[in-house]
Amino acid sequence: MKNVFLLVLGALFVLASAATLPQGYEVGDYVADFKLRNVDGKEVSLANYANAKGLIVVFTCNTCPYAKLYEDRIIALNKQFAPKGYPVVAINPNDPSQQAGDSYQEMQKRAQEKSYGFPYLQDDTGSVAKAFGATRTPHIYILNKEAKGFKVEYVGAIDNNHKDAAAADQKYVEEAVGQLMSGKKPKTTSTKAIGCTIKWKEA
Repeated sequence: MKNVFLLVLGALFVLASAATLPQGYEVGDYVADFKLRNVDGKEVSLANYANAKGLIVVFTCNTCPYAKLYEDRIIALNKQFAPKGYPVVAINPNDPSQQAGDSYQEMQKRAQEKSYGFPYLQDDTGSVAKAFGATRTPHIYILNKEAKGFKVEYVGAIDNNHKDAAAADQKYVEEAVGQLMSGKKPKTTSTKAIGCTIKWKEA
């Protein structure tokens, strides 16, 4: 009887956990606009990118070791693709009350230290990350601009080697954006995001 009770309890826990996980956008979905505060104090939304061909949306943060390993690669992606119409938009979804290093002030410091050439937006309630379905830092969403709005074309990791950029032999984001720029759909549309779990704001 005790074992049955534990099994039922475990099943309820799994169901409750699954219910709280963000579902979010899938490839082919159009993204709803949002408005978040940038490290320069100004609010940024998708409406600011009316002339962009697409966006590389990166959910990242200051504190996660994986995010730190990918930081220079995110900067490089923006330098490579922003001039071609696909800029990076970085969003920090961590609750700063749980991760002091992800406070707005620390975000400002980090963006200045690394000379970010892209917005670094604070999503301290996690509402935008949940709308997207992001669960990790970093977690990438490549959006392509169409008449109806920004459409999700790729979701997942930046490449296949978080430890060493030079050793990565599958550069998912570079390949996907390159294919979109050629008028093609990405060959790979989804991979597993590797990183730290998002520190959600408690209700």
